[in-house]
Amino acid sequence: MENVTLDEVDRGLLHALQVDGRASFSRIADVLGVSDQRVARRYRRLRSTGMLRVVGVVDGRRLGYESWALRLRCTPDAASSIAEALGRRPDTSWVHLLSGGTEISCGTLQRTPAQRQALLLNKLARTSRVLSVAAHRTLHVFVGGRIGWAGLAALSPGQVARLEAGRVYPAHGSAGEPVSLGPGDEALLRALSLDGRAVHADLAAATGWSESTVKRRMEQLCAAGVLFFDMDVLPALLGYQVEAQLWMSVPPAELDATGRALTRHPEVAFAGATTGSHNLTASVVCRDDAAFYRYLTEDLGALPAIRQIETAPIVRTIKRAGALLPG
Repeated sequence: MENVTLDEVDRGLLHALQVDGRASFSRIADVLGVSDQRVARRYRRLRSTGMLRVVGVVDGRRLGYESWALRLRCTPDAASSIAEALGRRPDTSWVHLLSGGTEISCGTLQRTPAQRQALLLNKLARTSRVLSVAAHRTLHVFVGGRIGWAGLAALSPGQVARLEAGRVYPAHGSAGEPVSLGPGDEALLRALSLDGRAVHADLAAATGWSESTVKRRMEQLCAAGVLFFDMDVLPALLGYQVEAQLWMSVPPAELDATGRALTRHPEVAFAGATTGSHNLTASVVCRDDAAFYRYLTEDLGALPAIRQIETAPIVRTIKRAGALLPG
């Protein structure tokens, strides 16, 4: 991985893209107080390293999809190949190898119960090198997706407000009946999942629509809460060397308050409530082992409702934000 040193402009750019992934370079430059050419150069440099990208993300709940978190134990010789196979599936959004490389954690979006059964009961259950499968429905997300990672914060509240005021596509869509997608929508969302900043001309070529139709449909999907834009960044770019997954057990009456408390922890990149005995799961990033230890013993230790916690370091990320990463 290329060694990249970030300065104040780089960090401001990262935070700005988290606030509005489709913000123009000129609008970001105005907020940062630098030239738009400088912002464009910094973005191209960072994106060329593969360490960051803006992605168009589908909120599966608005489409009636089921969100599941899977945890698999595999034989030592098979975990890597099984993880890579899961990463190639279009219905997985993230795939991690954990601990000693014999355990896999991944997230899936299943469109129908039949698809869920095909994956859990047929595909995985019949794979001899998969020793066990634990599947938990994700019920609520506290951190992640629309609620960005606090570790990227670099702008002042005033700068954030200026970016939000100029937003073209709404960050939070309205609730309502699940939305149905057509073939053109599928092509549009697929193109945006590869590059959330793709220009309308490229999106028109991908869908066969006119540029005005593309722009109008993006506005409709964002307004309906189906589509939003996220800034995916490798934590190592920001100096975070330790990534881990946590599974916690919390009494139901304390689950919401405990999950909301995690939103105030900059180490937490994702936190969600799930079914199962470990009903609160989180992904955390820390500077080093000492920082991880302090987080476990001090910050999490200060949350009295956590009755049990299990941790597993992430040793390799195969897929993140719906895209395969280089091995």
